[in-house]
Amino acid sequence: MLRGVVAMDGPSGTGKSTVSRRLARESSAAYLDTGAMYRAVTLAVLRAGLDPSSDEAEKVAVSAAADLRSVTDPSAPAVLLAGENVEAQIRGPEVTGAVSAVSARPAVREALVLHQRRLIDEGLVERGGIVVEGRDIGSVVVPDAPLKVYLTASEQVRAARRGAQDRKAGRSGDVEQVLADVRRRDQFDTTRKTSPLQVAEDATVLDTDNLSVDDVLYALLALAVERGLLR
Repeated sequence: MLRGVVAMDGPSGTGKSTVSRRLARESSAAYLDTGAMYRAVTLAVLRAGLDPSSDEAEKVAVSAAADLRSVTDPSAPAVLLAGENVEAQIRGPEVTGAVSAVSARPAVREALVLHQRRLIDEGLVERGGIVVEGRDIGSVVVPDAPLKVYLTASEQVRAARRGAQDRKAGRSGDVEQVLADVRRRDQFDTTRKTSPLQVAEDATVLDTDNLSVDDVLYALLALAVERGLLR
């Protein structure tokens, strides 16, 4: 059983979501996908017909954050927007193309970081441990997390993985287009002024290029044992 917080950061396509859920299930912990929260408020912006980078979009996203609910069960994680389960809708290309612009807005990040910290506290009370994934978990959301991990992989490997995920879900999975999207989002996430994607100073970096999901999971379990977080 996991005790404490495991902060999982890294860009898209590194296997972060898959391995974070696996780790949470294996260790009877809660699981929080913070990226899904940003995607959900982005969906609210798109439904309102707004430019994702506009001031009005920021206001709508902050308002939507107040109606957001995240299910932290790793066996059936979900994000609900005003009571509606929007897990399927937030994974589409429209949201993927707009989420970086919405998530870069300072007021949106402030609102969701506060929400995320409340969910983390609840997960610790209910289960004793929680695995939290995103892009600023170790650096901003939980800077005192006892275990911080940053997953990385080459652009080509990440694009191939994302393309395979899209095709499996019935979405277009053109590798060249996905690669362009990966590069665009990397640029956006690493250069934004508020909470940019970065490696926390005390994070362990794992390159997943040549690692299977099981390989990464075993490495994470070993790190958790080393830090005294598993019993």
